[in-house]
Amino acid sequence: MQTILKTIIVDDEASARRTLRQRLQSAGGCSVVAEASTGNEALNLIRGHQPELVFLDIQMPGMDGFDVLRALPRRHLPEF
Repeated sequence: MQTILKTIIVDDEASARRTLRQRLQSAGGCSVVAEASTGNEALNLIRGHQPELVFLDIQMPGMDGFDVLRALPRRHLPEF
C-alpha cells in the first residue's frame, strides 16, 4: 500500500501553485490539502492541517518562507 503524504503548497504566484499541484497529482503519493499565497496564511494552514510535506516558497512579499519556518512552533514543523 502506498503512503499518501498530506501536503500544503505555499507560493505567492498562482501559476506556480497550479503547476506544482498538477505535477504532484500526476506523480501520486501526495494529497494537496491546502494552498497558501502568503506567509500568514501558510502559518494558519500548517497549524490546522499538520501536513507531512510543505512546498514553501522562499521569496514572498512580507513574510517569506524562512519567516514562516521561524514562526512555527517545533511541534508544527513537518519532518525533514
